[in-house]
Amino acid sequence: MPLFVFGYGSLLFRPGFPYEDRLLATVRGFARRLDQGSPDHRGTPERLGRVATLARAPGAACVGAVYRVADADADAVLAAIDLREQGGYERIRVVAETAGGGSVDAVTWVASPGNAYHLGPAPIAEMVAQIRAAVGPSGPNRDYVIALDATLRGLGIEDPHVAEVAREL
Repeated sequence: MPLFVFGYGSLLFRPGFPYEDRLLATVRGFARRLDQGSPDHRGTPERLGRVATLARAPGAACVGAVYRVADADADAVLAAIDLREQGGYERIRVVAETAGGGSVDAVTWVASPGNAYHLGPAPIAEMVAQIRAAVGPSGPNRDYVIALDATLRGLGIEDPHVAEVAREL
């Protein structure tokens, strides 16, 4: 059985793992939010960056992409993403509805509100100030938000939250 990985943040513009196919997909009951602090990629423990997570939201839907990973690569891909997402994220299973009308069981990584780096919602001006000030080993936090917004628009995905933050940056 192939592994399907649902990406909604940096996995959209920098997957960093081998995959056989990528399809647009929707996960229901979640909204993409820049509520997670990044202590290790787009910020530091002293100055957290803001990165995407999925927030449970009844009636909401998050559009992203599912990646089909070959069986031979599955264990290595899971281990690599677990390491990449170690700053407060946990692996969960979701049902991803593909653009073609089908659905697949997929894994994704979500930063729950109880984790040590969760920043939560904030006024846009406060988010923008945090993002402008944060830089980590993967680069400026601003670059992450701009890349995510550009990728979403390029894929035809409307995300008012990410677009508003990107506009203000």
